[in-house]
Amino acid sequence: MSADQAGKSFLSFDRTSVATFIKTDSPQVVEVLGLCDLDYVILDAEHAPFDRNCMDRMLLAARAVQLPMLVRIPNHQDSTILSVLDMGAAGIVVPHVDSAADALNVVAAARYSGGRRSFSGSPRFGGYGTCSVRDTIAMGDSSLIVCQIESGAAVADVEQIAAVPGIAALFVGRADLAVSLGTENWQSPEVMAGVEKSINAADSHALPVILTVEQDLDLDKFRALGAKSFVFGSDQSLLRRAASRLRGLLTDRRQ
Repeated sequence: MSADQAGKSFLSFDRTSVATFIKTDSPQVVEVLGLCDLDYVILDAEHAPFDRNCMDRMLLAARAVQLPMLVRIPNHQDSTILSVLDMGAAGIVVPHVDSAADALNVVAAARYSGGRRSFSGSPRFGGYGTCSVRDTIAMGDSSLIVCQIESGAAVADVEQIAAVPGIAALFVGRADLAVSLGTENWQSPEVMAGVEKSINAADSHALPVILTVEQDLDLDKFRALGAKSFVFGSDQSLLRRAASRLRGLLTDRRQ
């Protein structure tokens, strides 16, 4: 098996892309989303109850429908990063990267060459031992590392974070950033200044920026600022909105 055959869930940020979070332990949800022409999905292991067995099933489903899946990991531990990448994630979204030192540490944990990732060709990402050592190393070292910028400290050091070799993108977490800056308003001038500073830093190092958006107005605004990838809600919020709309349609017809 070649590296191309094993790495079916390839993801590139070279163009504008759209995704959603997955927060429900259901491989069938992944199957359905695989029919929806999304560019990728993010399994939210930080804020949703996914253990290793759950993640394994979800990543198996994602690869079966060739839907690139990133995993937002719950911590920076080497064992967490190793496990997620071995199971076949296209990459990791790393919360609370507050400094260049944090970014360097995460990259080292996720890389074979120049890093400290423990090697095995037997997991799913390596084709269960059917790939050569060279291909396995190449695939491992091509996994995407996305750093979340979501604190005042991270914004202050964002230029240095973006300069760390091996970082594929920055994800500006406006909710945590707002809390860090002492406000509940995602649209506050302080938060928007942090978003713009992060986009400028990413642009200076040819990195894309990912942002969560809730409405078309957000999409237009952030595209104008230079953001390239957008995460719309989650499987749960998409289901909730669709179900609420059905109730609204029924109510309208009763009047």
